[in-house]
Amino acid sequence: MKHTLNITLILIGIFLLSQIVGLIITDRYIGDRIVDVETGEVVNITYNDLPLNIDRPDVEESISFIFILAAILLGTILVLLLVKFRSVRIWKVWFFISVSVCLTVAFAAFLPSIIAIAGAILVATLKIYKPNFFIHNASEVFIYGGLAAIFVPIMNLFAIVILLLIISVYDMFAVWKSKHMVKMAKFQTESKVFAGISIPYTPKNNKKSHVSKSKKMHVKKEEIKSAILGGGDIGFPLLFAGVLMKAHGFWKVLIIPVVVSISLFILLTLAKKNRFYPAMPFVTIACFAGYGILLLL
Repeated sequence: MKHTLNITLILIGIFLLSQIVGLIITDRYIGDRIVDVETGEVVNITYNDLPLNIDRPDVEESISFIFILAAILLGTILVLLLVKFRSVRIWKVWFFISVSVCLTVAFAAFLPSIIAIAGAILVATLKIYKPNFFIHNASEVFIYGGLAAIFVPIMNLFAIVILLLIISVYDMFAVWKSKHMVKMAKFQTESKVFAGISIPYTPKNNKKSHVSKSKKMHVKKEEIKSAILGGGDIGFPLLFAGVLMKAHGFWKVLIIPVVVSISLFILLTLAKKNRFYPAMPFVTIACFAGYGILLLL
């Protein structure tokens, strides 16, 4: 097992909560559904406006995955440049803006825009300058809902399926072959500004002893590790469930995050310590399995 059972369960619990909250937020931005009386299929959906006068990308649903992949590619290149030049300050500014926008969209699903903006800026500031377990992970629960509220309306099932397949192949390459995903994860962890769930803990019987030069005595030092789950591993299954929610409704699509949570638990249980694994292939398979179960309900 990669982490202790308690830490693994906490990680999976936060992931599942982020999916449920994300679907609730996304559903709040879905307006009226027009259903064909004969077939029972949803033929048209209207969407509520986003705060801050944010406009959703004007692209065809079937090719929206191209736009998203281009944005991911550009973002990855920029992050790799920041890693290369160790530009922590620029990374924090970029992260602050992204978190503020996503949280504003998420909070505005429940609160007036002005309060949502103020709350988002406050949380983003605390997340970067006064980070702790609660602030970091509580904000992660809402961030991806804001992201889904922006992108779910511009996607259809074909687009999200293609996106998941491509991202899964990319994730395997980035972790096992080029290993640049590992470098980005380490950079974010070291800068204490990580995009994703992060649970620091001290492994049992993992205290290292070193000699203090000033006092010439052995001092035991605790090694802190972190159980992490990247932002993409949270966001992409939420996009998949969100797209399905447009046609099947909130309650039916809850099967998707449940199945994905089980798959992540199995992955973390079988994974070995101190090794990095691409989660997206497992997440994608679980998404498709969950969709199959949904169709049988």
